[in-house]
Amino acid sequence: MEAKVLKVDLTKNKIEEEIIPEKDYRRYLGGSALASFYLLKELEPGTAPLSPDNILVFASNVLSGVSVPGITRYTVASKSPLTGGFGEAEAGGWWGPELKKAGYVAIVIYGKADELQYLWIQDNKVELKSARHLKGKTTGELEKIIRKEFNDKNIKIAQTGPAGEKMVRYACVLNNAKHANGRSGMGAVMGSKNLRAIAVRGTGEIFVDNEEKIKEIRKWYHSNWKDINYNFFEYGTPGAVENLNESGILPTRNFQLGTFEFASDISGSEMNKSLLKEREGCYACPIRCKRVVESSGKYRVDPYYGGPEYETIGSLGSNCGVGDLEAISKGNELCNKYGLDTISTGVAISFAMECYERGILSRQDTDGLELNFGNGEAMVEMIRKIALREGIGDILAEGVFRAAEEFGSEAKDYAMHIKGQEIPMHDPRGKTGVGLGYGISPTGADHIETPHDPSFSDEGWVMDIAATLGIYETLDPLDLSSQKVRLFSYLQKVYNLYNTIGVCNFSAWPQGLLSPDKLVELTRAVTGWNISLWELIKAGEKANTMARCFNIREGFEKEDDMLPARLFEPLKDGPLKGQDIDRDRFIEAIKEYYKMEGWDENGVPLREKLEELELEWVDI
Repeated sequence: MEAKVLKVDLTKNKIEEEIIPEKDYRRYLGGSALASFYLLKELEPGTAPLSPDNILVFASNVLSGVSVPGITRYTVASKSPLTGGFGEAEAGGWWGPELKKAGYVAIVIYGKADELQYLWIQDNKVELKSARHLKGKTTGELEKIIRKEFNDKNIKIAQTGPAGEKMVRYACVLNNAKHANGRSGMGAVMGSKNLRAIAVRGTGEIFVDNEEKIKEIRKWYHSNWKDINYNFFEYGTPGAVENLNESGILPTRNFQLGTFEFASDISGSEMNKSLLKEREGCYACPIRCKRVVESSGKYRVDPYYGGPEYETIGSLGSNCGVGDLEAISKGNELCNKYGLDTISTGVAISFAMECYERGILSRQDTDGLELNFGNGEAMVEMIRKIALREGIGDILAEGVFRAAEEFGSEAKDYAMHIKGQEIPMHDPRGKTGVGLGYGISPTGADHIETPHDPSFSDEGWVMDIAATLGIYETLDPLDLSSQKVRLFSYLQKVYNLYNTIGVCNFSAWPQGLLSPDKLVELTRAVTGWNISLWELIKAGEKANTMARCFNIREGFEKEDDMLPARLFEPLKDGPLKGQDIDRDRFIEAIKEYYKMEGWDENGVPLREKLEELELEWVDI
């Protein structure tokens, strides 16, 4: 079972194919691991992220395209313009399976086009086409234009938006104008290369070794998913708003608080009552957790751009003090129109709001906006200004780390980032494993570096499956013992595996039906390989280790694996009032993690570990 990779040099206007031998395909499987392989092999250390010399990888995987729910995700990876280190983001939707149907597992992009272009792939026909007529178009406008050009509504398009054209450092990549490779600024890299979109139409068959087994797994999934995932169907990820608020860890007013007085007004249940138009999902998935919202009120929200996920509600809502669900939904629409990561966008705005309220910024600095917490109109306007780099938006488009440098030394205390990437909407003072994930993540703060702690605090089916991984005891979400470090180390490998073989976190254990053993069964049925759970878990470890090696090569040090000071301060409100993370214990936990991974005291993977993972070729 070989795989084809498309290699596109925009500078030379050259397109080639490369065959990945079966043994190498089995070693890396796709997604995060395959993308890391190309970045380590082919990108020169010290390359500027927004220079033509950076490399951009779109990577599907061995499972993508098979009509089993939960395996639609693909990776976009590059050197991140936010962090200067490893950048990676996954998205579901329909684009990854379409690329596989066109015959390719990955695309590697080099150089920079002289003028704006898009890549057109129609099965084995591949060409670069002028995108001059698409310059400045919103993501929805671009999709409609390209599909009309080819008279084919089934074309799947991954694109950066106007924000990517302007190289906003947290511009994202979107497919179907609503499924986002959100983090790490991959849209900015795409924009720096004058590549606006990759449009794909694939009509080929997806190879599977055992079609009867695939049918059996698909039937099993459709018969059982409601037992675990019905709430995701009913409320989507916005269903988490009230739960996190009741737990006291809903980020509010730039992580100053853990509860929000208007949480019920921006919840999933409120969305169902007021704005929900329909539910959508990804390729072959019945859960349909994506929200589609519409409003003809003050903000006139366009359903073409879907609806806000939990992370968006947290970042544009509670973290900005905004309790108006319609304003949040409009903010989501604008982020998807322009191509902005909603997490970084919301954290950048909440950072500016705190600076404004503390007198660091004046109304003159904010272009006349009253940038107080709770001002929904100002929040919505700031999104437009960031996307188009207007006024203060031009500064915030650089991310909070760089914006704080511009605003002055006092502002640095309020810039909520790790390694330069803004923090997602989960307060680690109530989930210590998430805190470890934030600190260790090679991309900077990442909420899906590992499953979240509450899943492992009670006995039940989650723990029954955890036992197959050598995890036998429940742990308190606030625990930061060596046992929690071990739990994190094991589960991080599982989640890195998910990013490698394109598994959706809502469809897989501990949030969904696909257990690690079931993934072994599925991978065997697709590939024909006698693959084992050990082999899959080691692929996840390989992906994480390669990303770490990339960062070490780019000059990152152990000091970069640290939370911002605010997260070591006690929570000021709610049921966890007074709860903090002990800084000294956190540092010790990081050191313990290094040892468990086979890294030295500075977090550098030992040569013996690289050899064990067949990564002896990596130079660090």
